[in-house]
Amino acid sequence: MIVETGHFALILALFVALVQATVPMLGAARRNPGWMDVGRSAALTQFLLIAVAMGVLMHAYIVSDFSVINVIENSHSAKPLLYKISGVWGNHEGSMLLWVFMLGLCGAAVAAFGGNLPPALRARVLSVQGMIGVGFLLFILLTSNPFLRAFSPPPDGRGLNPVLQDPGLAFHPPFLYLGYVGFSVAFSFAVAALIEGRVDAAWARWVRPWSLASWCTLTIGIAMGSWWAYYTLGWGGWWFWDPVENASLMPWIVGTALIHSSIVVEKRDTLKSWTILLAIITFSLSLVGTFLVRSGVLTSVHAFATDPARGAFILLLLVLAIGGSLTLYAIRAPVLKGGGLFAPISREGALVLNNLLLACGAATVFIGTLYPLFLDAVGGPKISVGFPFFNQTFVPLMVPLLLAVGPGSMLAWKRGDLLAVLQRLWAAFGFAILVILAAFYVTNGGPVLAVLGLGLAAWAFGGAAVALADRLSLFRLPLADSLRRAIHLPRAAWGMTFAHMGLAITVAGIAASAFESENIDTLKPGSEMTVAGYTLHLDSVERQAGPNYLYDDATIAITRSGSPVAVVHPQRRFFPLQQQTTAVTAIRTNLLADLYVAVGDPDPNGGWTVRAYYKPLVPWIWLGAVIMAFGGLVSLSDRRWRIGIAARARGAQLAPGE
Repeated sequence: MIVETGHFALILALFVALVQATVPMLGAARRNPGWMDVGRSAALTQFLLIAVAMGVLMHAYIVSDFSVINVIENSHSAKPLLYKISGVWGNHEGSMLLWVFMLGLCGAAVAAFGGNLPPALRARVLSVQGMIGVGFLLFILLTSNPFLRAFSPPPDGRGLNPVLQDPGLAFHPPFLYLGYVGFSVAFSFAVAALIEGRVDAAWARWVRPWSLASWCTLTIGIAMGSWWAYYTLGWGGWWFWDPVENASLMPWIVGTALIHSSIVVEKRDTLKSWTILLAIITFSLSLVGTFLVRSGVLTSVHAFATDPARGAFILLLLVLAIGGSLTLYAIRAPVLKGGGLFAPISREGALVLNNLLLACGAATVFIGTLYPLFLDAVGGPKISVGFPFFNQTFVPLMVPLLLAVGPGSMLAWKRGDLLAVLQRLWAAFGFAILVILAAFYVTNGGPVLAVLGLGLAAWAFGGAAVALADRLSLFRLPLADSLRRAIHLPRAAWGMTFAHMGLAITVAGIAASAFESENIDTLKPGSEMTVAGYTLHLDSVERQAGPNYLYDDATIAITRSGSPVAVVHPQRRFFPLQQQTTAVTAIRTNLLADLYVAVGDPDPNGGWTVRAYYKPLVPWIWLGAVIMAFGGLVSLSDRRWRIGIAARARGAQLAPGE
């Protein structure tokens, strides 16, 4: 009966979502406080019911209830507890339940913490959240029910995909989904604002923390996925421009533009229509990512669904959500008049440039990802779009963006003096030149583009540091006064500084990937190979047993100039249940570089394939991502998001009849 309770909770959640989607919207139209307040109780109730369903499915995995088909197909009694739990979302049905759980969590958060919202706006936001919930709950109940029973339960299950049995990937989907689904709140605010015909500084101040929270979790989710691919798959890379990777990158890029654009709405009462469009597109791209992964159009470790009916259902949801919101935008956006005027050289102008470059970058990734799929769908030739396309289109768009980060954050609102700002950035320019010269010296002059990339990262980092020093009047006032300014500086300013510095650190790690060294050789126990001045000596390879797998454990001693450095143990794991083999790499890091070692298949002569890489600055890719997310969290903690909500502008445009 426990499993049936979960199924029944989902059915009840669907009916509650229907109420949430209709009653508050009608209440807002009729100015009926009682009907509008239904949205809060419905959102909290819907989340509680979905949480019950999630808890029931998790319980079935933990106790290995093999009367449930979903548990049979994705779990095994010998599987470690962590992977029993992560197996809940390591499949199509469970991942969609996690999707609606996050959606319910977001709706409940708006209901619980949206007390300072105007009742009509809150009601419309929760109503739109309910509409999204209706669509995806119907999808789960009609095509992807995780609670289906097996008529003849087997004694054990088939186990989770071995590639997914990793701690990093166990936590990656919840963060990623919270980021994906979190942007539904900004989407709901955008649709509600279009219905009202009103966008002002207060609206932007309400939208921005939700966007920031989603952006932070999506940043961590993407970074965890990249880190997992780096240390688990054994190929030595951290990003492959895979369509599923791109599906998470696109909403992150446009979400970044949304955060910056909402600043202009809040500060200068302009770019309203554009900000609304960005909120719609950000969540729309999250839905596109859901379609790519679950429609069966992709073959990937991330792609769970292969049933065309499921793909058609999600495509219908995309058409309704994206098409409906864009149609509403086309009808209602003209009433959203911008207030403040500004010169091209200004803080607003810099943020517009930021938005245009990010939008173009997202469009480039979108075209490169979907064009091969579209061409295949219409019967065209099968083509593959990979590194060459994205490196030659996306990367050049990011160069001017990084160049503008420092100056843009220091320009004045409305009208700025670019020459004066550049003069104040002399220290950042000197730091960039110093880094370029040092990189040329260390790398013996190349590759030139990679060296210039390090200089660009240094310019962005130095620009953020100089902008912070300028705000604190560092070296212009006594140190005690600067410290006092630092204490009272808004957390949003600190968050911006950390985020820009984190971006620069990530860019440095990416640029330095061009300097890596690689060696692939076949070694027998007792033989050795070299990479980047390190000697790797294969001592032995021993077969051992793990919890639900067998593994070949290689012992490799690393020396440099005859001095011992470390002993590492890369592994090759074999899962008998699935008849699959995975790699476990050994990574020796000092945060300035990684020595990366992976062992491959044996040969008939007793040798083992060993891949060794020396990767300068590669840890900075993920370190920078963590600092970016930390910056977002610091900004999110700004007291402006908790108290002192801006008053509605008196001159705000009203929808007809309001």
